[in-house]
Amino acid sequence: MIQMSLRSFLHVDPKSPFSLANIPFGIVSSSSNPHKRAATILGNWVIDLAQLASAGLLKNVQGLENPEIVFSKSDLNCFAALGRFTISRTRERLQELLSESCETLKNNDYLRKCALISDKDVTCHLPMSIGDYTDFYTCRNHAFNASKAMRGENASLPPAFLRLPIAYHGRASSIVSSGTSIRRPLGQTSTGGEPSFGPCTKMDYEAEMGFFVCKPNTLGERVAINEAEDHIFGAVLLNDWSARDIQSFEYFPLGPFNGKNFATSISPWIVTLDALEPFKCALPEHDYADPEYLCMSRKAGYNVNIQIDLRVSGSEDTATIGQTNLKHLYWSAAQMLTHHTVGGCNLRTGDLLGTGTISGDSNDKLGCFLELSRNGKQSVKITGSAARTWLEDGDEIIMTAWAGKDSARVGFGECRGVILPATKF
Repeated sequence: MIQMSLRSFLHVDPKSPFSLANIPFGIVSSSSNPHKRAATILGNWVIDLAQLASAGLLKNVQGLENPEIVFSKSDLNCFAALGRFTISRTRERLQELLSESCETLKNNDYLRKCALISDKDVTCHLPMSIGDYTDFYTCRNHAFNASKAMRGENASLPPAFLRLPIAYHGRASSIVSSGTSIRRPLGQTSTGGEPSFGPCTKMDYEAEMGFFVCKPNTLGERVAINEAEDHIFGAVLLNDWSARDIQSFEYFPLGPFNGKNFATSISPWIVTLDALEPFKCALPEHDYADPEYLCMSRKAGYNVNIQIDLRVSGSEDTATIGQTNLKHLYWSAAQMLTHHTVGGCNLRTGDLLGTGTISGDSNDKLGCFLELSRNGKQSVKITGSAARTWLEDGDEIIMTAWAGKDSARVGFGECRGVILPATKF
């Protein structure tokens, strides 16, 4: 295991989310090579893994066969399918190669020129080919606030919330990488009278995290809770864009459909569970004893800060509208995955599990406008004279997340998207 105190021969700003303690995985293309291929990032340098593999620097990683082929693919699915052990060994080898004490890459001018690319010269793409997407509802603070905002002050938590991780199946085809613009959706809405059709007027964001599946399970066989983390590649930021007026009209009895399926944004770099391991923490105490299949014997949460910024249309400045933390989840990623499979459902490499909106216990720690504006009942001051109850055309949401500090910071980069006007019907 590499020591966190080791330094890289590359200059890395102490405030960079991509320190040597991180080493996430992603898919990039560049101006000099438009082919999509695997990469990692350190500071402002993107490292081409296909180039390192071609030079023979990854040939002795345990479990990593044919690295040149694996890292030349346009998604990380083949690599992820090798399992968490091989992912961990690959990350450790990359940390070694990029450390100040290793001369293999440090003193090879030609290879550095081929493999190291400025982050300004690359385009990031979806890191995985996503077959299925499931969005959970696992933050108690959000569930309580959302219930009150949508159903009145006397509303309570959904009956099953404290007993199991609630979820619905989302739409994988409309998941996009950070920076993709989001078109305001059209749909049916109702304020109590006859339904009307038109552009969404209650456009919202949801600050979430997403966990990618690496190791699949067989149809009919569940994943035991103490093995669940071995099936998780890592995490990304996730913005579950929501059309609240469309959602509220269609919601009963089967849950959201067109109010959610038009777009979901994720950050492009997958941060591994190994990188997050130092930031493990206990989740909130549960009201009831967990069923045996969801009982965990160790810390299951992660102390990861999440910040939501808004750039209002026509402005160059951003304002922070929320600061929350992954530790506010009631159910862990391992519990989500195990519950997903308990009936025999098979998860596949590349499947994405969203946490649901993550909110803290105060107004400055909320993860969506539904909570901030009390479902549009009160205006939220953003900056100067600008205020919002919902997102307007031209507004941009920028989410960031990180754990740790200084030279051992483990961050996710950005998950951002700007709202475009609805198409004319």
